[in-house]
Amino acid sequence: MARSVLRIGVMELRRRPGTQRDVHVATSLPDLRITASGVPEDREVSVDAVLEAIEGGVTISGTVTAPWVGECRRCLDPVEGVIEAVLSEVFEPHPVEGETYPLEADEVDLERVVRDAVLLSLPLAPLCRPDCPGPAPASFPTRIEGDDDLEPEEQALDPRWSALEQLKFD
Repeated sequence: MARSVLRIGVMELRRRPGTQRDVHVATSLPDLRITASGVPEDREVSVDAVLEAIEGGVTISGTVTAPWVGECRRCLDPVEGVIEAVLSEVFEPHPVEGETYPLEADEVDLERVVRDAVLLSLPLAPLCRPDCPGPAPASFPTRIEGDDDLEPEEQALDPRWSALEQLKFD
């Protein structure tokens, strides 16, 4: 099994507290997805950071840059963008749950830090543009394969909009 590029050796760094090391890594990470957006598995996530030795551990500060894709929350059109998440974390031999990350055998594994930063920065409800008017299902019905020979009122609408049929306005 190949060693992950996100596992960084820090043995030399830890010998002298205050010493710094630049880290520039790009790799793909599977399963980075929340609700309506995610990072495509074939695209790379970039880490540009500085590791610094401190008494009893190592800190990391820098940025993670990742492309993302999703669906507009109003019109369901595809939307994409790039996020830049800030890293500022501490690695120590005896991590505190939810506060620091583990320092294992003079190595830091940045994968969990990068995943956490990207997932927290992904848009929960992306928009294709700030003034997106949303759907107009009556004006632009989505045709389902095989219903071309039906009358317009018999053609199936996109099932994602079925809840709108229950709305009644005065």
